[in-house]
Amino acid sequence: MPSSIEDFTIGVEEEYQIVNPATRELSQRVRRIMPKVKKAIGDDVSNELFQSQIEIGTHVCRTLAEVRDELVRLRRSLITEAERDGSRIAAAGTHPFSHWGDQALTPKARYIGIAADFQQLAREQIIFGCHVHVGFSDREAAIQVMNRSRPWLAPILALSSSSPFWLGLDSGYASYRTELFQRFPMAGTPQVFASRHEYDELVAALVATGSISDASKIYWDIRPSSHLETLEYRIADVCMTVDEAVMVAGLCRALARTCHEQHRRGVPIKHARPELLRAAQWRASRFGVEAELIDIAARRAVPAASMISSLLDFLRPCLENRGEWDEVAALVRQTLERGTGSRRQRDAYEREGRFEDVVDLIVRETARGVSS
Repeated sequence: MPSSIEDFTIGVEEEYQIVNPATRELSQRVRRIMPKVKKAIGDDVSNELFQSQIEIGTHVCRTLAEVRDELVRLRRSLITEAERDGSRIAAAGTHPFSHWGDQALTPKARYIGIAADFQQLAREQIIFGCHVHVGFSDREAAIQVMNRSRPWLAPILALSSSSPFWLGLDSGYASYRTELFQRFPMAGTPQVFASRHEYDELVAALVATGSISDASKIYWDIRPSSHLETLEYRIADVCMTVDEAVMVAGLCRALARTCHEQHRRGVPIKHARPELLRAAQWRASRFGVEAELIDIAARRAVPAASMISSLLDFLRPCLENRGEWDEVAALVRQTLERGTGSRRQRDAYEREGRFEDVVDLIVRETARGVSS
């Protein structure tokens, strides 16, 4: 994505698994696949921490239709080149059974540094997320939108949840990826910042104390991008289907627009205890949409469907104004009716008790609607 970005544009990054179609295990094939994919789609594809991972990033999009077209284009190219290599591509927050100890680090300076800094935490980071960048030319406004977005991140996580299994066991979580990532010291939900200056001062202090080397090492669920004029929503598991990824992108952009309008009108920030925000996120990662979620404003637990309805009510004026209400609301309804990625994976496992069947489902859904 270019360094200068219009307000409220969207860019989506997705991290994928490279899978051996015979064993269904993660496969260290990125160095074989990457040159062919780069030839097909250029710099829209990149490495990740391990050689069994690969990441795509869309062009800057202005509409959800463009987001969909980009995700289809990139998934199609990647799936095609992986299949020519004899591999498969799978989009889910964790692999159902491959062991972290079998994964080879990508030999790049950034990843070597992460492994050196975080040791065992880094070795176990075989996780896959979806990041939505929303364009903001005004970096001060981006901070104020970040402040106001925080109470609404948990229901988006619940809808995107796609990581129930870990090391051949049911983790008991809808998004176990979230729990693995929360162990990093700079992860989680940020606190409220009075200004961009206060944020910049914190980054400077973290660098000065040797806590991080630069702002890109802040891994919050939402953060100002360190190199783009965007606010980056990082809360979601990578989604199994294009439909779900478009849903997440639409919700994040509408949340950014709605919170920006609140900031413009001078609506006060509703401060929430960090413990309550953490509890809300934990509830979303634990249960997805299958139990109660926490309504931050009301300070009570409510059925997940009710909390998601509140999120849609909050975003509806913006979505209707932009002509996106019908699509986003329908995609949310579809996810609730079909079940999230975590529910569909569990259903696949329960039929025969085979994790191979779960991987096959993920591979099929990753390619749904993508074939030319």
